[in-house]
Amino acid sequence: MATAIFPQQCFACGAASGSDVLCAACLAELPGKGDARCLVCAIGQPLGEICGACLRDAPPFDATWAVLDYGFPVDRLIQALKYGHRLSTSRLFIDLMAAAPVPEADIVLPMPLHPARLKARGFNQAAELARPLAQRWGLPVLLDGVVRDLDTSPQASLPWKARVANIRGAFRVTASLAGMRVVVVDDVMTTGATLAEFARALKAAGAERVENRVVARTPAPA
Repeated sequence: MATAIFPQQCFACGAASGSDVLCAACLAELPGKGDARCLVCAIGQPLGEICGACLRDAPPFDATWAVLDYGFPVDRLIQALKYGHRLSTSRLFIDLMAAAPVPEADIVLPMPLHPARLKARGFNQAAELARPLAQRWGLPVLLDGVVRDLDTSPQASLPWKARVANIRGAFRVTASLAGMRVVVVDDVMTTGATLAEFARALKAAGAERVENRVVARTPAPA
């Protein structure tokens, strides 16, 4: 009844979308949806095999599953969630991420925010995704026990090598993860530097396996 009185417009094209963030046409055309990806870093890979970069220099994490590419309108939707507090977009992301195979894991961890950034933003978008996903997967979610000690410069503003240096030593794990298979939930994977540093800290705390589940992966340059 509410949607009949107050119909929602599609975030991408402005067409009527009922109670959904996107209309059916825009949902079907989301960038990267259903594409084959590298099993480790989730970069587009035609055969869905491990890419050459991961074969040459394996990252600290063991696998990554991304459901979309970071392009229009996914980029705008993620920005609306993070900076516009449009939490309705998280429902779309959760549904898309939950459609992927259930991870074989013991615990779910959202990518932590530094306390200063959490205070400024008011919420952690990764936690908003991780909680309902963990419930659907039937897994416990750990919302503390991992601390982001460094309030680093935004990774998006830095070149790749600077991103690695920028994030080094940013995380401190206080929980015991001995022998655990961990799923890390985040919104965007760009170069993977942040997720790699987080995985490094988790494995140093005893994690046996670290798998990333992200909404979107930045495509490789053309």
